[in-house]
Amino acid sequence: MAELKELRTAYCEAIMELCEKDPNVVILDADLMRSVGTLSLKEKLGKRAIDCGIAEANMVGIASGLSAQGYIPFASTFSCFASRRAFDQFFISANYARLNVKLVGTDPGVMAAFNGGTHMAFEDIGIMRMIPDLVIAEPSDCASVKGIVKAMYEHKGSCYLRLQRQAASDIYRPDENFTLGRSKVLCSGGDVTIIALGALMVHNAIAAAEKLKSEGIQATVVDALSVKPLDRDLILTCARRTGAVVTCENHQIDGGLGIAVTKLLSQECPRCRIGYVGIDDRFGQVGTVDYLVGEYKLGSDDICAKVKSILK
Repeated sequence: MAELKELRTAYCEAIMELCEKDPNVVILDADLMRSVGTLSLKEKLGKRAIDCGIAEANMVGIASGLSAQGYIPFASTFSCFASRRAFDQFFISANYARLNVKLVGTDPGVMAAFNGGTHMAFEDIGIMRMIPDLVIAEPSDCASVKGIVKAMYEHKGSCYLRLQRQAASDIYRPDENFTLGRSKVLCSGGDVTIIALGALMVHNAIAAAEKLKSEGIQATVVDALSVKPLDRDLILTCARRTGAVVTCENHQIDGGLGIAVTKLLSQECPRCRIGYVGIDDRFGQVGTVDYLVGEYKLGSDDICAKVKSILK
């Protein structure tokens, strides 16, 4: 079995490739270069790698200023700080000003593990979805990390990348193409559509589909990849074919992928049944990822149970 690679390693490799290609690419961190993995790039990039200290709002302000001068900044911190702490600066200085800032939030949801409830961003997608025209994406493996980072670099406008730091097994080929706002079908079935977001939940959705198949339930699994813009055409095609949808996210159900999909289906496919797997109006807590997945009912068995409940 191939050795698993951390998604943060893939992120750093993607950033380094962009930096070698374009001298206007710069990276910023909020005293988290070791955690995010970008410390290894600092010696190579020199002044193009800026540690802003424990000052996330200031980091976003600096990134916005750099963007106004023609640079392409990728600014990273924990997702709780990227969303809750620096929201006003990101909203006004980057997005309202129509600048080109790429904000990266790491350790989303239960992936914060031992950093505990204060650091668990269960609500960052909901917060960021309120910003007009902002692109919001979450990759599911190393290939999608690299593909989405490249696509964000090419996109003229601000973006929010939700990034799991931990390792995940490969789903896509290294040469797979990714487009912002486009999802991918991982397997096809006619009974239910499972739409999952992020490495944790996409892998759990794949495992759930295998379990359901052994019980005679054929599932289509969609890797959402993008929450904003949502892949309307693909989601509607799958929903109309199966008549049942379950969304899966490492995030609060309210405000996240599930609600975005529900809005679409209520307008375009109102007879489709829908169920949700995600955080159900709770705060975070300290624990291992495995414990937290069980505590918040994010596992493959939980997905199977939700599918069966809406198919009854």
